[in-house]
Amino acid sequence: MIRGRLAAILVVAPFVASCGGSAAAHSSAATLSSPASTGQGSLVAIGNGLEGPSGLTATVYAIGLQHAAAFAFDSTGRLWVATAEYGDSGVDGVYLVASAGAKPVKVMGGLHTPLGLLWLDGSLYVSSKGGVVAYSGFDGSAFAGRRTVVALPSATGEVNGIALAPDGRIWMGISAASNNAVGSSPWSASVVSFRPDGGDLRVDATGIRAPVGLAWYPGASDLFVTMNQRDDLGDATPGDWLAVVGPGQDWQFPDCYGQGGSACDGAPSPVAVLDKHAAVSGVAIVTGQLGSSVGNAAVIAEWATGKVLRVPLEKGSSGYASTAASTFLARLQNPVAVALGPDGALYVGDWTSGTVYRIGAA
Repeated sequence: MIRGRLAAILVVAPFVASCGGSAAAHSSAATLSSPASTGQGSLVAIGNGLEGPSGLTATVYAIGLQHAAAFAFDSTGRLWVATAEYGDSGVDGVYLVASAGAKPVKVMGGLHTPLGLLWLDGSLYVSSKGGVVAYSGFDGSAFAGRRTVVALPSATGEVNGIALAPDGRIWMGISAASNNAVGSSPWSASVVSFRPDGGDLRVDATGIRAPVGLAWYPGASDLFVTMNQRDDLGDATPGDWLAVVGPGQDWQFPDCYGQGGSACDGAPSPVAVLDKHAAVSGVAIVTGQLGSSVGNAAVIAEWATGKVLRVPLEKGSSGYASTAASTFLARLQNPVAVALGPDGALYVGDWTSGTVYRIGAA
């Protein structure tokens, strides 16, 4: 995400447009070549320079976390933040924020583009270049143990977010090797899963150019994934996607990349088409914690537009359908990480400013 997608975005920035929309879950991907415009909705000032729905308030939870890329909460409710710079120079790290307003404490460094964090059974799982590592035995300042959970070949694409499934397996997104080719690794352009000990690594869904953020719908076996499209087509690039991903799916990249038409015949369809060149990143599912005006929805960070989008979620007999995506939070610089905290608030990390915002009921 940080290297490949942002590099392309910087080149095509003049083409960034607010184009998004929605599609019923039973629609064919072949019909989704012309997304409708995303709406702004009714936004008001909610504090600390942000705009959002009336009834919410934005407070600053932490500062000094430039390049915040992933969040996780431990069993005591403390926030952990992975940072990932634009280039992979091996200086990325993981920080602990003990409470609101606390100074972030650097717990580890020397990492390579960590884009996923997960606390499970006393271990912190970190997905980054090369695979997944679990750290255990935290003593308040450092981890005593480190074990490689998943090791991937060097030809594999960028390793993205991770999420714990209801059955106890860990799911993870892995990008394609390039804008228009899967690459030689069998794990590239896919969503994979594995046991917490790293066993039984398997490909669950294929043909996805860049599955970035992952979040399970609470109480259901529905995995929502943000997907980046190609970034080398200028204004002809289709909008990014929010989709429900399941075992056995083939999204048909590189032939199908959201452009519609015969190349996408038979491919699954997304829940929503989002902005073009948006570098959609983290996703979180809210189910009423933020009030009736937000309701049941996916909230999605868009790095390039400086927005967090809201996609209402309603599941019918044929799957999820949504109305058009709308702007949920505005006036951010480059949001990447989003997560629902144990307190029911939404936490949003601004990659550029280094600010972590807490969005809660007023």
